[in-house]
Amino acid sequence: MKLCTGLVFCSLVLGVSSQDWLSFLGEAYEGSKDMWRAYSDMIEANYKNSDKYFHARGNFDAARRGPGGAWAAKVIRMKLFTAIVFCSLILGISSQGWGSFLREAGQGAKDMWRAYSDMREANYKNADKYFHARGNYDAARRGPGGAWAAKVISDAREGAQRITDLFKYGSSGHGAADSRADQEANRWGRSGKDPNRYRPAGLPRKY
Repeated sequence: MKLCTGLVFCSLVLGVSSQDWLSFLGEAYEGSKDMWRAYSDMIEANYKNSDKYFHARGNFDAARRGPGGAWAAKVIRMKLFTAIVFCSLILGISSQGWGSFLREAGQGAKDMWRAYSDMREANYKNADKYFHARGNYDAARRGPGGAWAAKVISDAREGAQRITDLFKYGSSGHGAADSRADQEANRWGRSGKDPNRYRPAGLPRKY
């Protein structure tokens, strides 16, 4: 919804052309990586009173990518805030539990990135859904924070792909069925079910 709103706003108010969407989405993708990198470094450093530095660094690096990066940084901040409020009020997670939730989210984001990197490296036909399921499976095993990170990343990835298809192919529905299948694989892995259901025959065992 935020992605759609951002795209409509840029089209009607800023006059961004369809060609510029690819730049916007590319900036958003790179900005998301900047934010997760800063967060992962914060968890790894585990240094007293350094959290605001890493927050500022992530937002600074993302914003330097351009409008798409700045937008991604804002969306990630809002989603994290929403998750924190939800867990506090509904699930009753204590302030002490935030450390665990955030650590799980960081580890889950790394699991998702590892699965994506392996998918790109393998470049194996019909293996994408296996890697989607595997990334979500590994992330969800970290705990609630990992499952949350996996859902945010999966939804953002599929949303960006649908917008790209819309501008490339119009309202023909191109790619919609594949996107639904990807999300099914995402949910399958995130629910703790064996991702090997989607493993294509012949995929090297190292994956």
